[in-house]
Amino acid sequence: MQPDETITVEDAVQVLAMVGDLSMGLPPDHSIRTARLAARLAEENGDGADACTSTRLVALLRWSGSTATAAGFAHLLGDDVRGRHAMVTRTLSGHAGLTFANVMPLAQMQCEVAGDIAVLLGLPGDVENSLRHLFGSHHRGDMQDVLFAPNIPRAVFYVRLAGDLEVLAPAHGTDGALRLIGERAGVKYPATLVQRLSPHAQDWLNMLEEPSCAANYPGHDRRVPLSIVADVIELKLPWLTGYSRRVAALARRSASLAGMMALEESPLVRAALLHGIGKVAIPNVVWERPGKLDADDWDQVRKVPFWTARAGTQIPAIQNEATLASFMYERLDGSGYFRKARGEALGMQERLLGAAAAFVSLCSPRPWRPAHGEAAASTLMTAQAAAGRFDRQAVEAVLAAARGAEKPRPVRDRLLSDRELEVLRHITQGETSREAARAMRITPASVRMHVDNIFQKLESGSRPAATLKALARGLI
Repeated sequence: MQPDETITVEDAVQVLAMVGDLSMGLPPDHSIRTARLAARLAEENGDGADACTSTRLVALLRWSGSTATAAGFAHLLGDDVRGRHAMVTRTLSGHAGLTFANVMPLAQMQCEVAGDIAVLLGLPGDVENSLRHLFGSHHRGDMQDVLFAPNIPRAVFYVRLAGDLEVLAPAHGTDGALRLIGERAGVKYPATLVQRLSPHAQDWLNMLEEPSCAANYPGHDRRVPLSIVADVIELKLPWLTGYSRRVAALARRSASLAGMMALEESPLVRAALLHGIGKVAIPNVVWERPGKLDADDWDQVRKVPFWTARAGTQIPAIQNEATLASFMYERLDGSGYFRKARGEALGMQERLLGAAAAFVSLCSPRPWRPAHGEAAASTLMTAQAAAGRFDRQAVEAVLAAARGAEKPRPVRDRLLSDRELEVLRHITQGETSREAARAMRITPASVRMHVDNIFQKLESGSRPAATLKALARGLI
């Protein structure tokens, strides 16, 4: 891992907070606002500075595992983004397919992935533990007489309550939000905690409009791999797994061949790893469309680079890279999006990044088409350059880099057998056990047996969690 492929823990948390908000259909600053409310609530309840800091981190990462459950909620609700927004704002009308039995496994998966993210970021154990308990269920009466239920971290209740106030107030007004919160007092959070919040609710909501202080906790400036952000984003669509990593690697090699200096190369790599932020705001039904996109679909897809650029305005530490990433889908002839930039408006960095991303995409399978071979992809890219959509020099550098690249080999850390690694590569691309069995010429029962072994060795309870850990370990 090179220095330009890292990010501070705090900046990673901020990016993942926004990713979670967009994935849930919430405003991109929802988790930031919730974190301020939750920390204020913890302070009001007499918690010390360390506990308030942990509560803030839990609130920021509350929805970080939501990309892992996008497919499941798309199956239940049709639109995973708007559907989940309606769920949390309590504006979802009767939905026959939505039951406790089919929602709880998704909630548990989301908690598992969020907890794993905390581990990857090296956050304190109480943050991880709280994230793993965020969406548990309770029976009425469990919390009527005591402030906190046993075995559930205090931060869980602070974040649940603060999150509900922040998301319900815009939809129902402060009084309406408190009424809805009161209906879940003693079920979702202690009734006594609701009583402590109520007198301050409006003042604390008003306080959210004031500038917040910079985070300053032990380890906030420690560097972690930027690829963590890319990997979490791509849990939304299994067939995207590893895509940003491959674009970043190709962009680095292409930049060198194009004669770029290291100072020009570094932003390219970082932009490639961050470019997918906006993808999480688009419903899975659009990305999974087997045929051509209609006009409404394209209206949504064109918002992808807009949301990526927006991330840069919200998180100053990634502003330059996010801006560069937001040009990934622009084309020299003005046929790209979302700015419809053309010609001289696109520098060599933008041109090279766009060409690298397009080539990697062509070589990758998508729901609407199989992967192109490298020769076919090269022919298509050359034709696009001749037609004036891509820069010829950029395409030549990308194709030369692709031809000279060695095939990456998964790290052999002896955790998994060769057969288990093969199964892992199939299931992390979204294949079912039957599809993996057909490709590997073994039985579906054998695949399921290997999956069980993989989960046990990786200490994972779901495919998204296994995917995230496997990427972090270099197994895929």
